[in-house]
This record gives sequence, C-alpha cells and structure tokens, in this order.
Amino acid sequence: MRHRLAPLIAGSLSVALLGSTSAEAIGEAGTDTRGQADGTELAASASYSRIKVTQKSGPTGGKQGTLSSTDVNWEPPPCWYEPLFTPEQLKNFAETDGSGQVSIRQGWIGSSLWTDHFKDEKDAVNYFGAPANVKGYKNYNIGKKGYFWHGVAPDVADIDDTSLCNRLMFWQNAGEIPDDPNAPTPETLADYAYNKVKVPETKIELKPATRSTVNLPTWVWLDKGTFQEVKVRAELPDTGLWAETTAKPVALHLNPGTENAQTFPASGDCEINADGSIGTPYSTGDANKTPPCGIRYLKATNGTPYHLSASVTWQITWEGSGGTGGDLPDGTFETTQDMNVQEIQAINR
Repeated sequence: MRHRLAPLIAGSLSVALLGSTSAEAIGEAGTDTRGQADGTELAASASYSRIKVTQKSGPTGGKQGTLSSTDVNWEPPPCWYEPLFTPEQLKNFAETDGSGQVSIRQGWIGSSLWTDHFKDEKDAVNYFGAPANVKGYKNYNIGKKGYFWHGVAPDVADIDDTSLCNRLMFWQNAGEIPDDPNAPTPETLADYAYNKVKVPETKIELKPATRSTVNLPTWVWLDKGTFQEVKVRAELPDTGLWAETTAKPVALHLNPGTENAQTFPASGDCEINADGSIGTPYSTGDANKTPPCGIRYLKATNGTPYHLSASVTWQITWEGSGGTGGDLPDGTFETTQDMNVQEIQAINR
C-alpha cells in the first residue's frame, strides 16, 4: 500500500544537537543538495539514489514506454537506506559544504551541525519518529572501514509514516547490511528496476491496414522478433546487492474500440507463439476465414474512426544476489490507432 504525506510546512524540519546553540533547517524535504568528495558527486539528499541501472537485453531504439502493473495494489518500496559517505568523504562534505539532508525529513544548513555530531561526538535529537537521542561520532569514524548510510525516497511526499527510513545518517561497517526493516534487499532492487524497464511501442500488422469492411474480418499479427524480452539490472554500490528484472512478452490483447465488433479469440487475447510471433499473416483468399488473431467490425464508422487499442502483456520475473529471485506482477503497455470501417462488401487483397 502506498503511504501518503500531506505537504510539509516550510520550516517544520527543525533538528537540534544536544548542547548546540543553533539549528537551521532546510524548509522542504527532498531538497537535492550535493557535495563533492574525491572527485565523485555525492548527495546528502532524500531523493538522490546511487542505484545503478543497466539494460542488459532488449531494444534500445524506437518508441518505448514504461509498464503499467496489472496489480493495482502493487507499489515499489516507498523508501530504503543506502550507503552514502566514507569517513573521508563525509569529512570533506561537512567541512566544505555542510548543507543537506541528514535524514529524509531533516536538513542541516551550515558546517557546524555536521561537525558537532559527526566530528565532536555531540548527540542529536530526531523529532520525526526515529530514536530521540542519537549518539554522536568521533572524527567522522576516520580509520574505520565502512559507510555512513542515509534514507532515500523517490518521493518523500508520498510517505505518511514519518518514521519510515527517517533515521539520522548512521554508520555501518564495511560488508554489512543494516539490521533494519527498511534496509535494501535484492527484491528492493528488483522492484526499483521494474519501473526502469522500457518496452517497445505495440505496432501491430493489419490487413486491411487502415480501412476495414463491415462483417469481414481484419487480420492482426506480429512477426517473430518484433518483441524481445527486456532485462534490466540494478546494483547498489558498496553493498554487493544486485537484481536483474526480466520482462517477457506473453500475450497481445485487442480492444476494437466499439461494442459493435467481435474479437478473435473472443477474449481478445492473442497468445504469443513459440517463435515469438503473434497471430498468422493474412494471405490472399483468407478474406472469409476466421483469423487466429483479429477483429470483425459490425458497424461502419461513418466518418469517425474507431480507436483500436493493442496491449501487450509482459511477464515479469527477477533474480538477484544470494540466489534470490521470484515473480513480480505482470505489466502491460498499450498503443492506440484509428480504424475506419466501410459498409461495402469487398474482398481483402
């Protein structure tokens, strides 16, 4: 279920250090404030993720789109934790910039807050559902192996539970994943990759191509190779976590755009053949035959075309680090084209 949050009031993101005399807050959650460390762009930001996404297979050109889940209740995780700074990188950020998100909903402006907590061991107060008093660090943990982690949320305004992923930036030893319900997992990355899958536009072959005839079938087909499976890999650096999400086309659904029509099969679902093709190409003499995939219009358009929609269903699976894997909800991608239908009786050629 998606968690929602009413817009935050500017200035409500206050945070204090115990023993500190001042604390200034960034007025809007999710502000993308970035620092430079060792030549690598890093971000003390609630919206900036370090997850690396790569398309491993599938089309890379032409018109493409993102999938819509067939499960209306499915949503990817609203937030998770990621490693952000090494000790040296945090030191550089705190002492040269020092303005950014220290948690999803709390921002610190100025170096003093960062140096007080991460250099001089002053405890901090977290006002948004996380532990109240957060123990400080000595000299940014320089000399230790590991990373400071922070919460990441693609859209903070969609989270109404203020405790989710809202820990102040915290330390985790190298090679360890935080013991936290919002720690990243391979499935987190698989879900993230789901929304990065790009599939080709559904352009079907028709006979007749643009003008059909009342009571005569319009054949629909796609040649083999038109649709290929699409595989996307998501990796979270410095964790060893990865996942590959694969979308495989399994069916084409036709909606003629009017109730005055029949689809073949009656369900409108044309299965994808073993060779990757859909339906059967029209041949001369097939005009009065029933196509394995097609439409018969029963009423002319009379100047206003029907909107024929073709939607491909993609079966989604994933596999990830540690031998993990499973299924995700099927996805669909739909395109629409105009169809004119004439009254005269004619034979397809």
